[in-house]
Amino acid sequence: MSVPDEALASALGELGARVVRWDLRGPAPETTIDLVVLPYTMGAVDLAHLGGVTTQLVQTQSLGYDNLIGHVPAGHRVANAVGVHEGPTAELAVALILASRRGLDDALRAQLRHAWSREWSQGLLGARVVLVGYGGVARAVAARLEPFGCAIEAVATRARRVEGRDVHGPEDLEELLGSADVVVLAVPLSASTDGLADRGFLARMRDGAVLVNVSRGRVVDTGALLDELRSGRLRAALDVVDPEPLPSDHPLWDAPGLILSPHVGGLVSSMTARVAALVRDQVDRLGRGEPPRNLIDVA
Repeated sequence: MSVPDEALASALGELGARVVRWDLRGPAPETTIDLVVLPYTMGAVDLAHLGGVTTQLVQTQSLGYDNLIGHVPAGHRVANAVGVHEGPTAELAVALILASRRGLDDALRAQLRHAWSREWSQGLLGARVVLVGYGGVARAVAARLEPFGCAIEAVATRARRVEGRDVHGPEDLEELLGSADVVVLAVPLSASTDGLADRGFLARMRDGAVLVNVSRGRVVDTGALLDELRSGRLRAALDVVDPEPLPSDHPLWDAPGLILSPHVGGLVSSMTARVAALVRDQVDRLGRGEPPRNLIDVA
């Protein structure tokens, strides 16, 4: 098998498999590699290097895989990292919600001015939160928000009951947006979610509401959001943006009512250990001739 860096190789320990280093920034070291683990950050990776390599599985270290679609050569099974990032991403979503609803961004700006500025804030107790998408990340967000006394509603691609919660279908989204204090975007990027939070979506949100995006930047129409922020009608807290990385002269940096974090939902020190546990499980399954977990369609 191949791993992209020494940190993951060390975390894996003894596997009963020969491990080589390969970060896909150059040709494969061998023509047959049973399990290829992709780098977590994929900026300079050339997935075309998988062409001509025989694999049993290509394992990502990320949950989202929109950047792989159409770029992985045919003949490879690919799995994503379900169970690795949901909790940390939910932690960040809650931190962003709290920071915005309690005005911590304004407090920090006052601190930098050495100004003792006491202001009323909204808080979370009794806040109505709408989760757009109800996959693993959104469910983890809901579990962390419930102890704060929030009223939580979820919307997904179809109405259903999930783990004791009634999930709304998309036909209910417009009405839910109009009553939400916080709207959390936790959907994969796809043709149906690209630009989902457009001018119409944002206009339906109530005055003073907070938009939180921990999915992909392109789910939000950046220009439309900028107009809402500049008007003072909405606030936002974004871990992902479009474009990304955000250019230093982009107007989002100075938009009022906005908290930005640089796509760090999964960047916690415990990530490598969870990736290693997932990879060990995949190695065991392949060794027993069982199908891998979390297979995805990247065609």
